[in-house]
Amino acid sequence: MNHTFTAIDFETAVGKRYSICQIGLVRVENGNIVDEIDMLIQPPFNEYFPMNTSIHGISARMTKNSPTFAQVWSSIKHFFENQEVVAHNASFDMSCLKQVLEYYKLEPVKLTSNCTLKIYGEKLNLLCAKYHIPLDHHNALSDAKACAKLYQMHLNKTN
Repeated sequence: MNHTFTAIDFETAVGKRYSICQIGLVRVENGNIVDEIDMLIQPPFNEYFPMNTSIHGISARMTKNSPTFAQVWSSIKHFFENQEVVAHNASFDMSCLKQVLEYYKLEPVKLTSNCTLKIYGEKLNLLCAKYHIPLDHHNALSDAKACAKLYQMHLNKTN
């Protein structure tokens, strides 16, 4: 079947959801991946909690010269606006998007969201092992690619 959606994953620097430090985005059109974005983002004040860095491996040194979310939003907004957006644990990623837009006083976007965690009811790393999907867990692009594959399987009823 031919489906069009954007799969996303955000990694955060501190305990605030607006502290996005990496964006992983996979655009699927008519069932085919047509674009992938892997972008380091400088979070507010380039501040990191050691616990967050221990999870995803991203540090202030890595993002000191990276753009802020506000600086990249115009180049990625079209992947979200009036689109179907999918994430694994979408409540987290949609909350990140909402909060970062509010933080930088950017207009909210209308979108439809779906969640592969709700669909499958299992952690991403366990699903990837089960279905033999490559995963570098907590790398935002890898997580988004895995989410896209799981959502395609769901839409095509191959899971």
